[in-house]
Amino acid sequence: MVRPKRNLLATVQETSSPPTLLDEGHAIARVRKAEGKNLYSVELPSIAKLLLVELPSRFRSQIWIKRGGYVVVDTTAFADRDNKLDGEIVNVVRDEREWRKQLYWPSEFVKKSSYPDDSDEEESQVGKMPPVDDSDSGD
Repeated sequence: MVRPKRNLLATVQETSSPPTLLDEGHAIARVRKAEGKNLYSVELPSIAKLLLVELPSRFRSQIWIKRGGYVVVDTTAFADRDNKLDGEIVNVVRDEREWRKQLYWPSEFVKKSSYPDDSDEEESQVGKMPPVDDSDSGD
């Protein structure tokens, strides 16, 4: 059975803008690997080990998560259960630029430039006129 389009639109609307504050037990995590069956390995900025989290049914087949993307994880969701899951994905970061402006964005997840900083090289001459030599003047 096909889900109604209003469910899809509600999910998209919910993930389109960041919340003003994160709830207790929620943290932003980077997706490292899709483990299969709606399970993902994520890394938190404060913990060195990877956590195994589950994607809830409201996001399945509606929101796609890519490796290296960011999600909001509830680490207290499965605290009372004794299983291998460490948490549940409660939100997917879609507009990363807006989320990075929030005060709760971890400083460990700094956006890296795709070009290395070559500060020791001289200034680039791309798009500039060549230097003018005074000896070339036709006097």
